[in-house]
This record gives sequence, structure tokens and C-alpha cells, in this order.
Amino acid sequence: MDKIYKVNIKIAFLIFAFLDLICVGMGMGVPIFCIPFGFVVGWYIVRRVTPNEENPKDILKKSFKYAVTTSLFTFVVMAILWGPTIKLLFIPGYDFKNFGIPLILYDPKISFIGWLVLMIFISPFLQLLSTIFASYLTLLNWFKNDSDNL
Repeated sequence: MDKIYKVNIKIAFLIFAFLDLICVGMGMGVPIFCIPFGFVVGWYIVRRVTPNEENPKDILKKSFKYAVTTSLFTFVVMAILWGPTIKLLFIPGYDFKNFGIPLILYDPKISFIGWLVLMIFISPFLQLLSTIFASYLTLLNWFKNDSDNL
């Protein structure tokens, strides 16, 4: 099991990228599965960083850096996937009701703008939050187990 944590960082990121794309695909372009995947990624990040580092400040910095990197990857994927639909906002008379998104706001165009903001910006941010939360919980558990051994 320790081999998993000693994989080259580039290979680990490629594996993450592949699994993140699968999560996006399972949600059919909606990154709903990327958010819970962030918990697994956060756990892995801390398990990977802690054997090499002893200083908690360095562990927190590295885990935050890796969490931001994974979230930026999801942001880029969402920007590539949903970004081209932004041009629909500038087509006069476009029927947003038939686009297939939930019309939860008062106007279809406003709902479409809200949907794009949710897909491109908020979902990667939620993945970042879940990754940081899981990594800090894993780190807290590691500190607890380490203090029990003293």
C-alpha cells in the first residue's frame, strides 16, 4: 500500500486528471461527482506528504498547494466544457428554456447565467473546499495518532 504514496507526482496528477474526467463524464458535464472525489484526493494528498515532512506548517502549505492545483484542473475542464456556451448570451432572442438546465430563477436567461457560474466557478471551488477539509481532517487524525504514540 505504501507504493501508492511514493508514485511520481506527475503520474499521480495524471491519474487524478483521468479520474476527474471520469467524474465529470459520470455527471454528464456536471461536476457533481468531482466534489465528493475531492475528499479522496484530500486524504491522498496528506498521506503522500506526511512521510516526507515533519513540520506541520510545511504539510499544510503543500496540501493547500496540491488542493488548489487539483481544483484548477477541474476549473479548466469546466471552462473548456461550458465556456463556449457563454456566446449564447449574446444571441438576441435565444430560447434559454429549451437549453435543458433547471430554471430555478425568475428568468430563463438569469437561470442560464446562474448555471454557468455554478458549473465554471462554484463547483471547482466546492471541490477545493472538500479537498482541503478532507486533507485537514486526515492531518488532524495523523497528529492525534502521533501524539498517542509519544
